[in-house]
Amino acid sequence: MPFPAHRSARQRHAIVMLALAALAALAFAGCSGESGPSQVERDAQAKREAAAAAAAAVYERTLREARETRLANLQRPDGWLSLVGLHWLKPGNSFVGSGATKGVRIAVGPEELGLIRLERDGTVTFRATAGVGVTYDGQPAGRGTRPLITDADGATPTVVGFNQGDASFIVVKRGESYGLRVRDALAPTRTRFAGLDYFDTAPAFRFDARFEAHPPGQTIKIVNVMGLEEAMANPGVVVFQKDGVEYRLEAVDEGDGRLFLIFADRTSGHESYPAARFLYADKPAANGGTTVVDFNRAYNPPCAFTEFSTCPMPPPSNRLDLRIEAGEKKPRPLLASS
Repeated sequence: MPFPAHRSARQRHAIVMLALAALAALAFAGCSGESGPSQVERDAQAKREAAAAAAAAVYERTLREARETRLANLQRPDGWLSLVGLHWLKPGNSFVGSGATKGVRIAVGPEELGLIRLERDGTVTFRATAGVGVTYDGQPAGRGTRPLITDADGATPTVVGFNQGDASFIVVKRGESYGLRVRDALAPTRTRFAGLDYFDTAPAFRFDARFEAHPPGQTIKIVNVMGLEEAMANPGVVVFQKDGVEYRLEAVDEGDGRLFLIFADRTSGHESYPAARFLYADKPAANGGTTVVDFNRAYNPPCAFTEFSTCPMPPPSNRLDLRIEAGEKKPRPLLASS
């Protein structure tokens, strides 16, 4: 806009100088960042946001893949959903079969499957009845008596198969007792399984936890769902904070060096399975090191799906006064039979 005619040359000059000064001040403010971040800063922030989004996508993918693997393992013909029996053995001879007069009466298979023997020293042998199609680890049983490897012998237990491979049993040891764990691929708990539910992914329940080691050789007493007590290796405790409160979880070692965490929380019996949930974490190389405790990876024990498992329960110290709204929820009801 032109200057009014009544302005003198001096006045017009003063006005121009004031305008130029204002423009210079604005330019200086822009360079100093007072009016917002510079282009370099905006580029750096964009890179940080892109990196964070990429990391979140990778995390979501690995979590999804882990859950898909868990579901596939549960639904395997010989997975936890196929359990149909847990039968404790008495010392001496017992006939195994579905017949009413058998000493070990199982829910599936021929009337007589064979003769099992438990020695006082824990040795278990089996002689298959001729003509019923028994296999040992997928190979025809043949005639004669065969020793069976149990799950306490430090090796893969012998799988005794029958019913054309749909059913099987292994020998398990719990405390001082030995039993037959029987599976059937056609069990309703498997064929009518309705899937798994989870809390929404919650970054707030993924912690960098401190590991406090116990003296070498320390154990902790763990009670299972049958009421049997077992001393398990207790390498240390993991410590994390949530909303300014410190929480501690005693860890056990099942023999693979990882930290196995058995816990219950304020969602137990409500949104999540009442008895317990399980979680693994890596063991730090040194005392006082940190490990990731990610409750988004928490999952239900086998006893959430079948009454024929022997799940460990949380020690009293691992019952947390905290709602852990992350990980696997309680199981769905079975689908209706067709």
